[in-house]
Amino acid sequence: MAEEKLSFEQFLKAINEDYQAFIQDLHKYLINNGCKPTFEAKKSGPFASYKHAKSKKSIVNFLTRKNGMFVRIYGENVGKYPGFMNELPEEMVQSIKSAGICKRLAFDTCSPKCTGYDFTIENERYQKCRYGGFEFLITGESSPYIKLFVENEARERDAA
Repeated sequence: MAEEKLSFEQFLKAINEDYQAFIQDLHKYLINNGCKPTFEAKKSGPFASYKHAKSKKSIVNFLTRKNGMFVRIYGENVGKYPGFMNELPEEMVQSIKSAGICKRLAFDTCSPKCTGYDFTIENERYQKCRYGGFEFLITGESSPYIKLFVENEARERDAA
């Protein structure tokens, strides 16, 4: 199946209704903060991407997987809100722990243009790849933290 552009309404209709209210809420927040969305039908399922207006870089993606809906947050400013990172629920910390390491930060073997994330949670240092380091399954427990994470990142990008 070739990638096909979708409207937000088509995207919302294509995802499981368990995620719709949360995604609508986060969509409104991102739009109200000037982010530019794109929605596509991909082979793996519906996909959404939001670019931050000021930085012109992706801030969040919604991805469909076999085991549910995921959000990928591009936390380029993660070092500026360490208190928040220490408050993440265990399921989100486990997701970070199991994510791939940043090969550029750890071994200097990835593209020099690639920028991973170097941060700490509860005094444990992490060097994670930007494409999977902050990829979380949307659940009842993770949803409010995902929104706070996105809000923290948007605030720091706006301040830059």
